[in-house]
Amino acid sequence: MFDSKNPDSIKNAKRLIRTVLDKTLDNSKNPASLNFFQSDTYKFIFLMSFMWEYLEGSEISQEYAISLVPKKFASRIKRLQVLKQAVKLGYISETSSSTDKRRRLYEPTPALMSDFLSYVDAINSKTA
Repeated sequence: MFDSKNPDSIKNAKRLIRTVLDKTLDNSKNPASLNFFQSDTYKFIFLMSFMWEYLEGSEISQEYAISLVPKKFASRIKRLQVLKQAVKLGYISETSSSTDKRRRLYEPTPALMSDFLSYVDAINSKTA
């Protein structure tokens, strides 16, 4: 059982839950990119991991991208399909490495960056 003697923690938890639900499942104004990544748990964890690595300045190859989420969440095929689908939908860009043309590098498109940062700002303004 949880400690009901800490009303601030309960209030904070409820605010966080309401904010996340309002900005994900209950938000009819979500852009298509966020709806895509929020449609299942694997995609959402992938988005968060991918954006973390990108914002940290990491070079994201195909193998690195599909390794961002632990294998227990999805098969290798599903992980690769999600990456390729995100590229096809224009949410993630794919380019050839300048040193090895066979190696593919990935980064969020400007549209996904804009959608993601708006999402983050909206959540941060609600929880602050």
